[in-house]
Amino acid sequence: MRTTFMKAPILAILVTGLLTPDSRAEPIKVFLLAGQSNMEGHAKVETFDYIGDDPTTAPLLEKMRTEDGSSRVCDGAWISYLTGMNEKQAESFGKLTSGYGARRNPTEDGGKIGPEFSFGIKMDETFEEPVLIIKTAWGGKSLFYDYRPPSAGPYEQTESDIERNRNSPEQAGHYYRQMIQHARYVLKDIARVCPEYDPEQGYQLAGFVWFQGFNDMVNRNAYPMLDNNSDANRFANYTEWLADLIRDVRSDLDAPNMPAVIGVMGVGGKEPNAGNAEFRKAMAATAEITEFNGNVAAIETSLFWDEPLAAIDKKRDRVKQMRYFLRRQHKDHANKDGTMTPQQQNDYVAKFEADLITPKEAAMWQRGASNAGYHYLGCAKTFAMMGDAFAEKILELREN
Repeated sequence: MRTTFMKAPILAILVTGLLTPDSRAEPIKVFLLAGQSNMEGHAKVETFDYIGDDPTTAPLLEKMRTEDGSSRVCDGAWISYLTGMNEKQAESFGKLTSGYGARRNPTEDGGKIGPEFSFGIKMDETFEEPVLIIKTAWGGKSLFYDYRPPSAGPYEQTESDIERNRNSPEQAGHYYRQMIQHARYVLKDIARVCPEYDPEQGYQLAGFVWFQGFNDMVNRNAYPMLDNNSDANRFANYTEWLADLIRDVRSDLDAPNMPAVIGVMGVGGKEPNAGNAEFRKAMAATAEITEFNGNVAAIETSLFWDEPLAAIDKKRDRVKQMRYFLRRQHKDHANKDGTMTPQQQNDYVAKFEADLITPKEAAMWQRGASNAGYHYLGCAKTFAMMGDAFAEKILELREN
């Protein structure tokens, strides 16, 4: 077998050729994630084990953890997260890992995840170049007022607003402006957040995810009830305002072709009540607008609602209700005559709970849930699946 040695000058020429402008590093991929409390994320890391109980999601858990069981720290993904209330708003940033979910203190690990963790893991796996997530999310915020985009026009107070001295037109859109301002702040100096960033490679705004809706869904002031004979959707304005938001984000950040994904409110699962179902249709309808064909998509997050945990949650609600009945001396329950002592009431409720919720169900709840139903039960399995689905859809849209 003959061994051939390359002469040094030839080798130098070939190596130099590898460094031509055409082969420069791809632009860093930047993803914007925005919304309210479910974009923040209320799933505690203590519920991670539950992900592994299901063979279909166990591989996802393997990506979220290291061999020693600790949360993965991404090698190629970073995050800047702005949250907090009013003057206490603050940014936290660093390599993507768990703990960038909802936080009491914006700058401290809150021990929770939202969709950002599995979303970033998927993008880190997909791209050789660095990935940066810019997340802005605040609990209890609406689209019609708090995130109101400029194109939606000035907010007009209702009679109820004026009567209660709330929702001043001047403050409308405050959180939209915060979102854009923070994105610009991060993009102005990406190396501050992502040390591996090379200004010569530049950046690309590669996707926008919007996950919000609860405060609009339950609001009858901005979305008044319609006549029973009407076949219109009372949330039709949400469809238009969300379209305005997507257009304005693209315009304000100079990213006209940035793909966008809408996380459709899925609290309650696949069989929502009438109002919830109507709101979901209004959210999803934005993606069906002609100009958004192929560049905006809706993801039904009800697909990731955990039905077994939800069934246990309903039983837990019955336990709470029984405690209330005893305390209020309800005429149809044991303490109707008010003779039960606090200890007797506690004992009664404890037995009621033990008869209603099996030890297996109690253990499942402890393993998989950490919050209320409007926060998808604080189930990490649910948030991990949602984040992964958001990422998959963004990648699909990028290929169109």
